Amino acid sequence: MTTLDRATAWIAVLASSAVVYATKLAGHLVPRRLLDNPRVTRTAALVTVALLAALVAVQSATGDGAVQLDARLAALVVAAIALVLRAPFIVVVVAAAASAAVLRAVGWMG
Repeated sequence: MTTLDRATAWIAVLASSAVVYATKLAGHLVPRRLLDNPRVTRTAALVTVALLAALVAVQSATGDGAVQLDARLAALVVAAIALVLRAPFIVVVVAAAASAAVLRAVGWMG
């Protein structure tokens, strides 16, 4: 990595840190009456769920810039089934991890 690349990386890190700090500060400056609006509360809850779902979808079904069907997606299906059956969270995590490990160990679904 050249000195210019290193400097560019640090500038990007510092700039993004400043943006995150400014966003957090702006959140504290919003008047309470706006935050108490039921529509704002409901929207905030829905946006959180949508962002989490998008993150899970991207991380479990893509790789190298393309959609991949592999052990991660199978583990996600196992976790969803465990959640529907109301399993405790630790059981959901262990079941998903174990299913991905077994599928990878036998060489099925990469």
